[in-house]
Amino acid sequence: MEDYNKIIESLGVKFVKAKNIKILKPVTVNNLYEVENKLILVNKGEVLVGEDKALAKEGDFAFIPGGKAQQITYGRGSQIATVANDNFITNKGEFFHSISHDELLSEGGDSFSYISFEAKVFDSVNFFASLDIPSFVFQNDTVKSIHDRIFHEIKMNEPGSERMVKVLTEHLLIEVFRHIVRNKLFVEQLATNSTYFKDPRLIDIFNYINEHLGGDLSNKKLAEVANVSEDYVGQYFKMLTGINPQDYIEYQRMEEAVTLLRTSKKSIRDIGQEVGYKDTAYFCRRFKMMFGIPAGKMRRRESLMNV
Repeated sequence: MEDYNKIIESLGVKFVKAKNIKILKPVTVNNLYEVENKLILVNKGEVLVGEDKALAKEGDFAFIPGGKAQQITYGRGSQIATVANDNFITNKGEFFHSISHDELLSEGGDSFSYISFEAKVFDSVNFFASLDIPSFVFQNDTVKSIHDRIFHEIKMNEPGSERMVKVLTEHLLIEVFRHIVRNKLFVEQLATNSTYFKDPRLIDIFNYINEHLGGDLSNKKLAEVANVSEDYVGQYFKMLTGINPQDYIEYQRMEEAVTLLRTSKKSIRDIGQEVGYKDTAYFCRRFKMMFGIPAGKMRRRESLMNV
C-alpha cells in the first residue's frame, strides 16, 4: 500500500477537455493515437477497445491510456467504416458531432461522453503508458458521479469551476487507479513497471530531461546527471523503464511538440528547434512516424475539429 501511495503522490494530473459526442457514422480506427488519457462513458450504443475488442455498452466506461496506438470502434451497425488514424483525424466531422448536454438528452442515435486528462509521473512520464496498462472496460458508480460533476462544473461555469474541475480530475485519476488495484487488474504490470518510482537517480534523469528538452540529452550528459558511467547509463535506464533513454527522450520531445502545436502559433520549424530538432524535415518525418499524421495536420485538428 505504501508503494501505491508513493505512486499517487508522484503524479501530476491535468484536465484537458470534456465533450459530449454524437456518432454520425460508426467507425473503426485501426491505429488511434491519443496523447492524453481518455475516459469514455457510453451513453447509447457501443464502443469496442483494444486488441481483444472489449465491449463497452450503455452505462459502461472505456478507459483509453494515452501514449500508445490501438484499435477502437465507435458505434454499431452492419456497415462500419474502417480507417487509419490519419484519415480519421482529417475526416472526423464525417463521423462525430460535438453536442451540448441538453442535446445529448434529447437527440436520438448513438453517443458517448469523454474526459481527457494527463497523468504524469514527476510531471514528465506518461503514467499509464509507463506501466503498460492496456485499454479496459468497467463500471464504477463513484467514477460515474465524478464524471457527472465535472460536466456539471463545466456547464455552470461559476466562480471556482476551473479549480473544482482540477480537483475532480485528480479524484477521477485516483478512483481509476483504485479500480485497477481493487479488481487486481494488470497486477504484474504494476509490480514490474513501477520500480523507477523508488530510484532517486532515475528521478533525477526524468527531471533533467523534462527541463532540457531542447538541449543536449546525449547518454554522456545523462550519465553525468545520474553519476554513472556513459557505457552503463543506457542499460541502467532500460533495466528500470523497459525502454532505452533516447527512445524515451524522443517521445517526450514529440509530446511537447504536440502541446506547442495546440497552444501556440509558433511555426513548425520553431517548434521543432524548441524541442531539440535542428533539422525541420527530420523533425516532420519523425513526428508523422510517431503519431501517424503530419505536424501541420495535428494543428488543424485542434483548431478546426475540437472534438
